[in-house]
Amino acid sequence: MTNQQIAEDLITEFGNKVSGFEEPYGLLTLTTTRENILPLLEYLNKHETLKIKFLTDICGIHLPENTGAEFGVIYHVHGLETNIRIRIKVFLSQDDVHIPTATNLYSSANWMERETYDFYGIIFDGHPNLKRILNIEEMDYFPMRKEYPLEDATREDKIDALFGR
Repeated sequence: MTNQQIAEDLITEFGNKVSGFEEPYGLLTLTTTRENILPLLEYLNKHETLKIKFLTDICGIHLPENTGAEFGVIYHVHGLETNIRIRIKVFLSQDDVHIPTATNLYSSANWMERETYDFYGIIFDGHPNLKRILNIEEMDYFPMRKEYPLEDATREDKIDALFGR
């Protein structure tokens, strides 16, 4: 199946619950909502032609300038038999960073969701063991959030000309 055929199939099945179709570097990319991510993943998993049964990756993203959709959860799925790859994006407000867990559908989601929680603070509802996986438990912030200045403005030992300023 071509990306166009897959997109048409998804639109037929989900209507306006899927949107933002793109093909960067030939990778079919689309956006859905937190309410529809599990039905979409399950549909792709059980589809007789697509056979997308492998969850390659889940990661987070923080876009503080994207008001109302500051956080994103990005899913990469792959049909090993068909060699079809799809990227699915779900955007969340910073006031509500909850999304359902995909661990019931993909066992591999366990570690990936824990890592996304650990670095971005995105909460996967229903996860069997959602706790930090790489950082220490006592850490009271999420290091990949863009909430901190990139450098110390009080440093006096830097020469601006050396940094292109």
